[in-house]
Amino acid sequence: MSNENLKKIESIFKKHQDTIQKSTSLIPQISEVASLIKKILHSGGKVLIFGNGGSASDSQHIAAEIVGRFVKERKGLPAIALTTDTSIITAVANDYGYEHIFSRQIEALCLKNDVVIGISTSGNSKNVVKGLEKANALGAITIGLTGGDGGLTKKISTHAIVIDSNETARIQEAHILIGHILCELIDEGE
Repeated sequence: MSNENLKKIESIFKKHQDTIQKSTSLIPQISEVASLIKKILHSGGKVLIFGNGGSASDSQHIAAEIVGRFVKERKGLPAIALTTDTSIITAVANDYGYEHIFSRQIEALCLKNDVVIGISTSGNSKNVVKGLEKANALGAITIGLTGGDGGLTKKISTHAIVIDSNETARIQEAHILIGHILCELIDEGE
């Protein structure tokens, strides 16, 4: 092993740890969001979640943990990742434009008693912002998972959880940690 690789890996671990340590200030907000999601799920609502790239993958991961289970054996709970149906995504992108791939699905699937989670590391992904705006117009609760200064997502979300970092990888690592925390707290509510 090269000494250069070891130093680089140590540096990445340090940046990750620093980002997570700074994110502990979000604990009360994460707790509030988890309680809100549990309340919505127990009152017949569902979770709709979306993002692009790695955030799309995180959306699918979190939805799978809610529908299946995270740790505790429990009944399945309703969650849909809006990033999985390529026929819908490509049809909407072709007919209306890529910036509408989530808002159109929100228009079709979202009810007032739902929670909508938009994930964008910059907070400025047009399709995520439009999806959250449509959910707000329908009266749903919106949660933005973002980073940096929070971008537009922070401004339009009912609850914005903003990771204090400008590095996409570190933001995504914190997002999946928060997703896991939410899933574990949802499990405990069953």
